[in-house]
Amino acid sequence: MKNKIFTILGSIVIAGLSLMPAKVKAQNGTMQFYRPNDERGVNVFETSKIDTVKFTGLKVKVGGNFELTFQALGESNTAVPYIPTGYTSSVTKLLPLAHAFQLPEANLAIDIQLADGIRMNLTEYLASRHHEDTWVKGGYIQFDKLLFLNSDMVNNIMKRVTITIGQSDVDYGDQHYRRSDGGNTIYNPFIENYVMDEFATELGAEFYYKDPSGVFAMGGLTNGELDETVNAATKVDAETGLPNKYDPAILGKLGYDKQVNKDFRFRLTGSFYTLNSGNSNTLMSGDRTGSHYFDVMENQAVANATVLSDANDYSPFSGRVNPGFSEEIHTYMGNLFLKYQGLEFFGTVENANGRAITETTNRWATQYAGDLIYRFPQGKEDFWLGVRYNTLAARMAGGVGDITVDRTAGSFGWFLTHNIMMKIEYVDQQYNGYPSNNILNGGQFKGVCAEASIAF
Repeated sequence: MKNKIFTILGSIVIAGLSLMPAKVKAQNGTMQFYRPNDERGVNVFETSKIDTVKFTGLKVKVGGNFELTFQALGESNTAVPYIPTGYTSSVTKLLPLAHAFQLPEANLAIDIQLADGIRMNLTEYLASRHHEDTWVKGGYIQFDKLLFLNSDMVNNIMKRVTITIGQSDVDYGDQHYRRSDGGNTIYNPFIENYVMDEFATELGAEFYYKDPSGVFAMGGLTNGELDETVNAATKVDAETGLPNKYDPAILGKLGYDKQVNKDFRFRLTGSFYTLNSGNSNTLMSGDRTGSHYFDVMENQAVANATVLSDANDYSPFSGRVNPGFSEEIHTYMGNLFLKYQGLEFFGTVENANGRAITETTNRWATQYAGDLIYRFPQGKEDFWLGVRYNTLAARMAGGVGDITVDRTAGSFGWFLTHNIMMKIEYVDQQYNGYPSNNILNGGQFKGVCAEASIAF
């Protein structure tokens, strides 16, 4: 099925490009105000306001990502056997794992330079763990110039302003610029993302002010949903006793990012995201591609009780923890990025609270993470050594209570070219505080993953 999809899409792309008018140029260079898909996009966050690319007409850039991972993970737990009503075997027995290749994943990215200072992006998940068939991730338009308004005042304002509109990554925190996204794993020095993965695509707009001093600010408004709906709410909010409302989500970011000298870069940001009432918010579970640790801490009996008997399908987020703040969420994140020559540190502090629609009080979740990376040799940085520590503490619903999850990972990587990367990681993740009849009680998984990645 996947091979058929790749063949069909490849034919469509090639045919489409061959039929373009002569004045529309397919290019493999850089677009205006753009983050490269390959190694040159590593440690790039918001796109720069530096105008270094001359506009020469409508251009189309077809890019993509492909990754292949070998997994050798072992797991254990101390949960007691538990057979709920309707099951014939224990739901706390771990699914046996083999040392084998994961499902390969791939993305397709199309960027279009529509006009001077106006760029459009469309990204598709061609094949991934969670959505094995092709799905559109999202699309947005980015304005760095508004020349069509013929206003000198607006042109001067836009020298420091960027506007994005569409279904795109929610710019909450800085970690989403470093995470793996389906087949796009080249920005991430590790195999997986955080234990609590803050990522979603929502419909909305974000407005940036970027000062040459390094200070920048962002304010945004989204619909608070990954899956939009025009249907009126039918559920009742347990806290208010009233029909549910679909409020907009409000987000913002304030930061400072400066290349202090040729050796040292300093970046510090603070972000927030708040939603009072939503249909089904997915900020902590909006990844439609799934975890890059396959089937860890999962159970076959639970899979068999669903319409999907493959653990890849019924539980695509293994190794992650979703606190379940689907109705209301208020969350804050601070990030620090330091880079001195080849040595870099990226840190995260996060505090969130929220609830599901069936709850009357808010619960909490706090997360801390630190990456220490050394890239070498100086001037090229084709190789790296890295270590990450990530810990999550949260109050979970459904009688689970307060839990903690700790992950330690070490990595070694190599950029063979700007477009080809290989990395290997050792990971050790431990679960604490789960009830004795929960599969994660005393849970642990550890081992090695090796990944090859291509981006263009």
